[in-house]
Amino acid sequence: MKKFVFFTAMALFSMVAKAQFSKGDKMVGTSVGSVFLNSGSSDVSFPQVRGYSSKTSSFGLRIEPAFGWFITDKTVIGASININPSGQKVQYKDLGTTFQEDNSNSFNIGVGGFVRNYFGAPSNFRLFGQFGFNAGINSTNTDGFRYYTASPNYKVSYEGKSSGGFFANAILQLGLTKMVGEHTGLDLYLGYNYSYNKNTFKTTTLTDLNIDGSIDTRGENEPTSKYTNHGLIVAVGFQVFLKGKKK
Repeated sequence: MKKFVFFTAMALFSMVAKAQFSKGDKMVGTSVGSVFLNSGSSDVSFPQVRGYSSKTSSFGLRIEPAFGWFITDKTVIGASININPSGQKVQYKDLGTTFQEDNSNSFNIGVGGFVRNYFGAPSNFRLFGQFGFNAGINSTNTDGFRYYTASPNYKVSYEGKSSGGFFANAILQLGLTKMVGEHTGLDLYLGYNYSYNKNTFKTTTLTDLNIDGSIDTRGENEPTSKYTNHGLIVAVGFQVFLKGKKK
């Protein structure tokens, strides 16, 4: 019984490993941030005029596999890959009939680098700060339609596809690594993200007068859009710490 208690205690102790790093160690892992699946609705009314309702659904996911090296017992430098799919669908309805719909789907992929610094003495919980930068290419597809009440009634539909898309992100993070084993840790962190995006769209617009299925007018355009964004990242990650070669 004493041996059983001893080995059980040793096993439990080994599961509460301290985050003690050394120069030359490696850090391999990934983070999953800003995961969302949203669905919302609204009703808009006007005095003495019939209103309408709208429904919005969206999704997004940010995945960043990374590989780093400890250049000191607290500082890691490394490289990362950024994968970010997202999409949104908005529908507008009047008396249960959809009179407008807008859809967009985007996909970003890029590479970057980061610097992470751990604070404090080795323990089960290690606070860290991290700065990263990544850049890459993106693509976006859009489509939608709208019905208009006029004389005659008509429908306008469109579709667009981007080309030469580019994005860049600068990310500042503050988080905590919780060791769940001798070589594994769970990251929990908050981050600030500044992003820049540029896209050139080739858009085709079709007009159907009388709404009889025939295309009466067709137009093409190629606008370029540029925008910046400030965002908050809430993320979790999983890291594997590999010991470096001893000299």
